[in-house]
Amino acid sequence: MLTASLSAIAAEVQPLEIVTKSGVHVFSVEMAKTEQERATGLMYRKELAEGRGMLFDFSPEQQVSMWMKNTFIPLDMIFIRSDGRILRIAENTEPHSEKIISSGGLAKGVLEVIGGTARKYGIQAGDRVAHPLFGTR
Repeated sequence: MLTASLSAIAAEVQPLEIVTKSGVHVFSVEMAKTEQERATGLMYRKELAEGRGMLFDFSPEQQVSMWMKNTFIPLDMIFIRSDGRILRIAENTEPHSEKIISSGGLAKGVLEVIGGTARKYGIQAGDRVAHPLFGTR
């Protein structure tokens, strides 16, 4: 159950799948669609459960820049192109850092999951993400 403050940030939770060489990995993701939701992201959270994450909608596809200001836990940032293919992964980003983390190309979405997830599941650039944002679900 979502708390009132959490639901104000991103109330909508949806399934997302990543297809890798090792298999299909399913996540439950909160959607960050509005400017406010994207600006806040996972800031101030003290934990993020395994298999959970946040999907940022940056439609239309564009250069995306993220940072870790006010973010307490290391995250893997997975930058995803409009066709659902993973463009780039920034692994184990540094909590509280104001260093800019760039998509390194055009991205339509960014999936943030607990740091170490990409390595644990063998998620790599080129893998396919299945979710309605990318027209793949």
